Amino acid sequence: HDLGHTPFGHAGERALNDIYPGGFKHYEQSLRVADRLERDGRGLNLCYETRMGILHHTYGTDDDTMEATAVRFADRIAYINHDLDDAIRAGILTPEDVPARIREKCGDRNSQRINAIMTDLIANSRGEIRMSDDMQDVFDEFHNFMFSDVYTNPIAKGEEGKVRGILEVIYDHYVMAPEDLTPKYRKVADEEGIERAACDYVAGMTDSYAMDKCTEFSIPSAWR
Repeated sequence: HDLGHTPFGHAGERALNDIYPGGFKHYEQSLRVADRLERDGRGLNLCYETRMGILHHTYGTDDDTMEATAVRFADRIAYINHDLDDAIRAGILTPEDVPARIREKCGDRNSQRINAIMTDLIANSRGEIRMSDDMQDVFDEFHNFMFSDVYTNPIAKGEEGKVRGILEVIYDHYVMAPEDLTPKYRKVADEEGIERAACDYVAGMTDSYAMDKCTEFSIPSAWR
């Protein structure tokens, strides 16, 4: 479902959304990777339900497929739990900072929290995919806590300003030098324009590869 995610996660997504004139959303890019870019530009032959699970894993509608709803639940359950673990390891939070109700209902460890939430989700899904009202309330509190204490925390956000500069250097280089793109993306440039191709290529990079390319394009070799 995250095939289209950028380097540096959501910070990279916001940066590329500002840089690329067509705008950028990672869930739309994920479907584009599957439909357009895979198999050297031929795309994958995925069924409608799988495609909608990719496209709607972040936001959905009342008439979503059950696959899309399942992926959306799984994505949210996974990322808030793993991000909490990351925040504790990074020293942004301590285990005691987690609200008592979340620890009481879901446990103190990552495996306990995921097991508690998933067990409740499975037990209460009959005809529709849903949690019990009590667990949904706890989960919403968990989600809100992560946004207030982690995702908008000044310590966690402090480095994000550098991300746009890194991606802008890389994006601008490929727009000006399309010959440096790989053959697959040069084909995209011929068919859909160089900015589309540069966006696709940058979006598909890992963090470390993006850093390497930024260094290559912006720092003299003798200094590297």
